[in-house]
Amino acid sequence: MNVPHQKLLSLSLAALTVTQVLCSCGSAKQNEPYQKSGFYFDTVINLTLYGQDGQKTSNFDGAFALAQKYDNLLSMQKEGSDINRINANPKSWVEVDPETIEVLKDGIRYSRESSGSFDITVGKLSSLWNISAAAENDHTGKAPSQDQIRPLLPHIGYDKIKIDGNKVMLDDDQAAIDLGGIGKGYIADKMKEYLQAQGIKSGLINLGGNVLVIGQKPDKTDFEIGIQKPFDQDGDVLASVKLNDQTAVTSGIYQRYFKGEDGSIYHHMLNLQSGYPEQNDLSSVTIICKQSTEADALSTITYLKGREEGIKFIESLDGVEAVFIGRDNHISYTSGIGKKIPFREISK
Repeated sequence: MNVPHQKLLSLSLAALTVTQVLCSCGSAKQNEPYQKSGFYFDTVINLTLYGQDGQKTSNFDGAFALAQKYDNLLSMQKEGSDINRINANPKSWVEVDPETIEVLKDGIRYSRESSGSFDITVGKLSSLWNISAAAENDHTGKAPSQDQIRPLLPHIGYDKIKIDGNKVMLDDDQAAIDLGGIGKGYIADKMKEYLQAQGIKSGLINLGGNVLVIGQKPDKTDFEIGIQKPFDQDGDVLASVKLNDQTAVTSGIYQRYFKGEDGSIYHHMLNLQSGYPEQNDLSSVTIICKQSTEADALSTITYLKGREEGIKFIESLDGVEAVFIGRDNHISYTSGIGKKIPFREISK
């Protein structure tokens, strides 16, 4: 990954690789970036810190220890995680960490506010599609049949999650929780809180397309984040936004997808009425706001609404802006882009 002030950071999974800390133990210059990467929550996390405190190994270690903690709590796949135990023991109360309760309550709230188009009990359906595995297999896979999909749909519903103190129960033994729609955002927010408490005033957290910046760059300019041109093999960008202590999260159809035998693209953003990937006029939506958990959920919710309804939805929210990339690479954006959020188009 390139140092952010040398090249635009693209909201892309493809451009990220696991690296070691790029700094040496020499003098800590105020403008010098220090970087480290790790793999948690099925995502490459790239962390860049600046300045005297940015070179401290303990700050990197502490931030990645948090990522490991939340991976152990929130992962659906990891044996023994809080979410894994809840899913494995339906109709039974399962005691979990208080922070798992916090994420679940956030997930229930966003599920409710989306009128169920976004729903964290989508676990059985998302596992059936298994888009991530197909994407890793050179984007090849086979769509499940309607006979496999249809029986799962009645068991999707956030009201099936019961919470009593630090205990959680799924009251439907065919339901399963999947926090993939907000988990990365939550981890990013918690890493930022930790790093700020350690005195970090300038930095960047990138969880595979979820980008959260701490303050500004050391030269007092904003971080400039590139929005990738969908399906571009070279990772070229169509536009960029500038962030100051904000987050930008992109949901798109061009990373986690596979092509069917007929050439159709099957991606990970599922229409919970049909059980199939949503088909609309968009390739991606990028949300810009203060909290990455919120941006994570809103990027999916807004994509599912399509361009026209998505713009209306974001315009109804305070402190949130969005950039929409159409299937034809046409760029649309909400009214605060270019005003509240510095923005530029780079190419068509």
